[in-house]
Amino acid sequence: MSFSRRRFGEMTPLLSRPNVTLSQSCNLKGLLLRRIPILAWLPLYSWSKLVQDTLAGLTVGLTAIPQGIAYATVAGLPAQYGLYSSFMGCFVYLVFGSSKDVTVGPTAIMALMVHKYVTNLGEDLAVLVCFLSGAVIMILGVLHLGFLVDFISMPVICGFSNAAAIIIATSQLGTLLGIKGRSDSFIDGISKVVNHINETQPWDTVLGVCSMIVLVLLKNLPGKKLGTLFEKFMWLISLARNAIVVVVGTLIAYILYSHGIKPFQITGDIADGLPPFSLPPFTIVNGNRTYTFTETVGELGTGIASIPLIAILESIAIAKAFAKGKTLDANQEMLALGLCNICSSFVRSMPVTGSFTRTAVNNASGVKTPMGGVITGGLVLLACGLLTSTFKYIPKATLAAVIIIAMFYMFETRIFVVLWRTKKIDLVPLIVTLLCCLAVGLEYGMIAGIAVNLILLLYFAARPGLLIEERIVDGLTVLFVSPKQSLSFPAAEYLRERVMSWCDKRPTSLPVVVEGRHVLRIDATVAKNLALLLSDLAARDQKIIFWNWCEDARQTLISYDPSLMDYCKSSGSIEQIFSDNSVILRLS
Repeated sequence: MSFSRRRFGEMTPLLSRPNVTLSQSCNLKGLLLRRIPILAWLPLYSWSKLVQDTLAGLTVGLTAIPQGIAYATVAGLPAQYGLYSSFMGCFVYLVFGSSKDVTVGPTAIMALMVHKYVTNLGEDLAVLVCFLSGAVIMILGVLHLGFLVDFISMPVICGFSNAAAIIIATSQLGTLLGIKGRSDSFIDGISKVVNHINETQPWDTVLGVCSMIVLVLLKNLPGKKLGTLFEKFMWLISLARNAIVVVVGTLIAYILYSHGIKPFQITGDIADGLPPFSLPPFTIVNGNRTYTFTETVGELGTGIASIPLIAILESIAIAKAFAKGKTLDANQEMLALGLCNICSSFVRSMPVTGSFTRTAVNNASGVKTPMGGVITGGLVLLACGLLTSTFKYIPKATLAAVIIIAMFYMFETRIFVVLWRTKKIDLVPLIVTLLCCLAVGLEYGMIAGIAVNLILLLYFAARPGLLIEERIVDGLTVLFVSPKQSLSFPAAEYLRERVMSWCDKRPTSLPVVVEGRHVLRIDATVAKNLALLLSDLAARDQKIIFWNWCEDARQTLISYDPSLMDYCKSSGSIEQIFSDNSVILRLS
């Protein structure tokens, strides 16, 4: 018998092993589909989807090329960096991205955040920041730390984005007016225009203002994606407005420069051909000094954390906005964005993230899968290979007009009205973030906004809503106390003080009913203060009961002091409970 049992015991794992293997196989397949989303949608791909994706990709490409060049100028980089940043992210996101609409590339905010580092240490630093940002973002995604972005509230994000829009727009005012030089901040941008207003170039100003007017008119063209042929044409013209304005401005400049007339400042020479494929520069040479990797990271300071954080916020916010009811895996989006930045750094790219403008164009163009990004990337690559010699004739005033109008539509004025109507206190972190970003800098403004938000959060945790009033319950007048939320240790002393203060103002010693209907949990500090409240009331000859507390909160009370069990009630008549001999203030 023992032999049979041994043989049976030896065979049991063998019999169950196929099921274990099947389960492991299913888990592995599910993990692969989640982490490499292309494996899920590519087998279902069709020719009709390819047609739609091609149309959307070409349309987005016409927006990505002028925006890439424009945002490179915002970052203080040569124009080709904007093009290099516009294609690699598209190819990587094709494999790892989970949203069909999101288009990854350079953005105005990323360009602005990189600008000061490029000014100090040169172009190589932008490439290194791209690599480091990607590494940080990917690590956060691997560790499933996507929830951290939930600690940054909507008012702080809106204050930050509005400040960035203002800073970027003011930085381009001088270029729009033909004034040479760059500005590094909002105050610097305004002062530069005021101090050098006499250096305004009339033809640059005329071209820039006309470009802005045309951009606004084209954006508001009447047209529909699904309508008559004319409406479809108007819709396409509206989507491609940036490309149209840049092309027309370039043609005008090219014709005039060919005849020796040079009324505009132009972009200048752009490196020909495709970007070189090489490792990111971990050692940076700037002037006569060579910075080691450690020294470079030290120069970045808070930027090593703030740039990846802003990239995550931009990308996830955009992905959520276009999810349309579908669930979004924030950790997968972070993995995809991290890989986009790491891979882009090998082709000399500045940091990239999701672009709201290009994502909106992608969605409006009817994209079906991330394959549209490949078409966009291919068009940008084609431009890098064939059109760089033409790009040098792009007028700077036209690019400034494109940036200023984009920032105009990025600025959210409605958020102030919404917060005023819903909860006015939320205007405080928004305004603090906005003003600090403008006065001190984007990173410090974001930190200030988060700090104010946390202070408000802690304040409301320490000062929860309390309903305290005299009521007649079951024919008995009582002091009714009802916390409107769960209680944590900062609120413990506050609750006790409020009840005792109320009792001190009443000549009669009313029984106290502390209702716990809204209290889902408490901690030991709260339990201690409730026990002290019972003792304080006992000294005044007042009775107290804890009415309708949930099991978890009641158990915490009893665990702290078992005698509190006698004061926890959930049924019966209030009058009878207080007249019952069991409710005796034993702590008196």
